[in-house]
Amino acid sequence: MFNALPSEELTGSTLVVSGDGRYYNDVAIQTIIKMAFANGVKELWIGLNGLMSTPCVSEIIRTRNGGAYGGIILTASHNPGGPTEDFGIKYNVSNGGPAPEAVTSAMFECSKTISEYRICAGLPDVDLSTVGVTTFGDRKVEVLDAAECYLALVRRVFDVAALRALVTRPDFTMLYDGMHGVAGPFARKVLVQELGLPEASLLNCTPLPDFGGGHPDPNLTYAHELVQKMGLTREGTVREDMKAAAVPDFGAAADGDADRNMILGRRFFVTPSDSVAVIAATAAECIPFFSGGLRGVARSMPTSTALDKVAAAKNIPLFEVPTGWKFFGNLMDSELLGGEQYTPLICGEESFGTGSNHIREKDGLWAVLCWLSLLADRNAAVPQGQPLVSVEDIVRQHWSTYGRNYYCRYDYEGVEKEGADKMMDAMRGAIAAGRFESAALAGSGLSISSADDFMYTDPVDGSVSAKQGLRFVFEDGSRIVFRLSGTGSVGATVRLYLEKYEVAADKLDQPTAAAMADLVAIALELSQLEAFTGRSEPTVIT
Repeated sequence: MFNALPSEELTGSTLVVSGDGRYYNDVAIQTIIKMAFANGVKELWIGLNGLMSTPCVSEIIRTRNGGAYGGIILTASHNPGGPTEDFGIKYNVSNGGPAPEAVTSAMFECSKTISEYRICAGLPDVDLSTVGVTTFGDRKVEVLDAAECYLALVRRVFDVAALRALVTRPDFTMLYDGMHGVAGPFARKVLVQELGLPEASLLNCTPLPDFGGGHPDPNLTYAHELVQKMGLTREGTVREDMKAAAVPDFGAAADGDADRNMILGRRFFVTPSDSVAVIAATAAECIPFFSGGLRGVARSMPTSTALDKVAAAKNIPLFEVPTGWKFFGNLMDSELLGGEQYTPLICGEESFGTGSNHIREKDGLWAVLCWLSLLADRNAAVPQGQPLVSVEDIVRQHWSTYGRNYYCRYDYEGVEKEGADKMMDAMRGAIAAGRFESAALAGSGLSISSADDFMYTDPVDGSVSAKQGLRFVFEDGSRIVFRLSGTGSVGATVRLYLEKYEVAADKLDQPTAAAMADLVAIALELSQLEAFTGRSEPTVIT
């Protein structure tokens, strides 16, 4: 990493270094300090106890003391941690966003030829348990209260008084699950200390090196404690053994590095695709940062087209990009790069990532505060003792206005990569030939109107990203998408995305499984997934 960065830029620079608290986080930070100083870095900003959420790293790189040169984030995102689990290193550049491909490719090339490295081996370890400054000659390490820095951002973006009025209502209850990742200290600072939420509203908010033995991925499967307390099953259906009155009004969860989120209402799951669409439709009404309206919205290609309906109704430019936050960052910085201005911009991915141009990363706690802002706005005039406008009420009102995009994702984790690649290549061949053999398709009454291997030309820098996922689009607007994910740690993860659009009032309340049944059968036959991978069931359904 240090070898790949221009020495003339690195010398005398400031870097942010922190992580999500997973196993080896503390050891790695001490090594990075010694290597950074040996490579000419002059100043390092590190979160208290070595902890800093990925969104906070982005904010600090961008704004603190005129900004930093970049940031090193120690995280493996939503993957497990521990002595036998995952560890990762991510580099963010001076705009606060993930390093572009040119930078990461240079680092990879360096890794193939490296024969030595620079390190100040005799430098003592730095105490990261106390806020303060440690100096070594003209070099400096500053330990920050990162949560306090993030709170300053919250105060700039949101109406804190309105949020406080909601969460301190005697008739409002919520739960926030930090999943033993880095989100915990930030949630405590914002939700409890700033807004006044009771401490008992926080679940699993103490960061642990192994995330408490759990998988810090905020979905219906892995956030099982929160899901059960919110009156739901892992399939997203209602728990019949739990009375509605015993369920909190609002629930949310974060992943290991706090950039992803899951939103739940009382016995109600909000899909990430619906979540970003609802936020985009209402942000100007209740969030000061967006009071002047939006100039752009964007979604990753596999994310449902619910956001498209909002963009069309409000005449806002919409961008469909490959999976990866760097594509959103380009749109946010378009004007700086000599292009159009698309900010304020709200964007999201179906993989529980939501954000805006307030930073250059997805931001889990920001999404939670967006939903709380909307609930605060809709309930400001509701007297205590009267039924509150709920998360479910808001989503159903959205469906009645824009239609409903039934949506789910099947993840097949740890699949042999060879079989997964052969499956994708076979479908590419079928797309090229225009032959789609499926008994389920023939008997469904559905018809494929187009199919392709998604390719994206960036409107800002002109870069081309090919082979970004296979799309089968039906005449009624339904979609089937296949993509191989690169964020798993073992083998390949096959992701199957299914979407069915309904606008008729009498079709807005179907069970998702029933609405998707034909598409599931068609997708499995088109792909021959079981034959290629040996998998008859997905690992996770979201």
